[in-house]
Amino acid sequence: MKIYEELVERGLIAQVTNEDEIREMINNGKAKFYIGFDCTADSLTAGHFMALTLMKRLQMAGNQPIALIGGGTTMIGDPSGRTDMRKMLTREDINHNAECFKHQMERFIEFGPGKAQMVNNADWLLDLNYIEFLREVGACFSVNNMLRAECYKQRMEKGLSFFEFNYMIMQSYDFYYLFKNYDCNMQFGGDDQWSNMLGGTELIRKKLGKDAHAMTITLLTDSQGNKMGKTAGNAVWLDPNKTSPYEFYQYWRNVADADVLKCIRMLTFLPMEQIREMSTWEGSQLNRAKEILAFELTSLVHGEEEAKKAEASAKALFAGGANSSDIPTTVISEAELEDGKLDIMSVLVKAGLCATRSEARRNIQQGGVSVDDEKINDIGCSFDSEVLKKGILVKRGKKNFNKVILK
Repeated sequence: MKIYEELVERGLIAQVTNEDEIREMINNGKAKFYIGFDCTADSLTAGHFMALTLMKRLQMAGNQPIALIGGGTTMIGDPSGRTDMRKMLTREDINHNAECFKHQMERFIEFGPGKAQMVNNADWLLDLNYIEFLREVGACFSVNNMLRAECYKQRMEKGLSFFEFNYMIMQSYDFYYLFKNYDCNMQFGGDDQWSNMLGGTELIRKKLGKDAHAMTITLLTDSQGNKMGKTAGNAVWLDPNKTSPYEFYQYWRNVADADVLKCIRMLTFLPMEQIREMSTWEGSQLNRAKEILAFELTSLVHGEEEAKKAEASAKALFAGGANSSDIPTTVISEAELEDGKLDIMSVLVKAGLCATRSEARRNIQQGGVSVDDEKINDIGCSFDSEVLKKGILVKRGKKNFNKVILK
């Protein structure tokens, strides 16, 4: 099976322009494509997985990726999928985040001459002269068309700043600049980016003529990928200091039954023949599928050794072995105790299993909390320093664990 057909079977393609031409270029290793990553944090998340694995798949098929770091566009912030304006970051924050992204991307794609490239749109966006830019690019955009774009529609009622309104033009200019200066002929992005991405394709045609072959593909990241990277309101980071390999493994091990095979198709590099066989799995077999998914993705991000350790820790935990060093651990100090003790609601909050004491109280009253496999029903329950020095395994529900220890 050729790579484009594989992308389709894996359920990755949402919308395309010039499909026959795109298919021919990708299948013959002629695509030089870019995917953009705005530097809004100092780590990529599981929500970036689809883009990262796509770059790896296409590079393996002979195509050349360009990882575009949004050092410039991050200073504005993409309004797509947002109900409010993003926090403004300093240039120093953005540069730091960009360095973190590059380090993580190197686990997926190979950079170097004739291989993948990494570029930063700050190099061309931050030095633009506003009046010259408006004359050169602004005239190519219809405000009426922009307001019809889905990425702006959802913000009109709650308020869309002129600052953010410029984002589409900035992103479009990226593709135009890369097309002219890097021979980039294709762009990929989430299906929530379709309007922004079409803007780039149209800008190239208007500025360089109808024969300029600039193509656009969007992936199903809006419906699945952006949903993937969050759990309990917190991002699932690729940085092991933010989300440990064990926590990362557990997140994928606990995906819903309805999503597990979809995730395996979209995110892993398992051969399609094997995935087709798994498509008939039901019941307890889906738990095995979740273990496969968790192991494959943890191996991709953290390496096979860490994936094996996380898998072993998970199995030990469910078998009653609570002393594994790989289980997420919260260390507390004597100063955090009150009269030499720590109550259960404080334990849950400090362990990150509940956001507030009110939420902790509710979980306890609903019977969803246990310590060392004993259910806690009393919100007044507390643990003295001797117990805490040995460590306690705290569980909220069936899927959230943390070891709390006093040192």
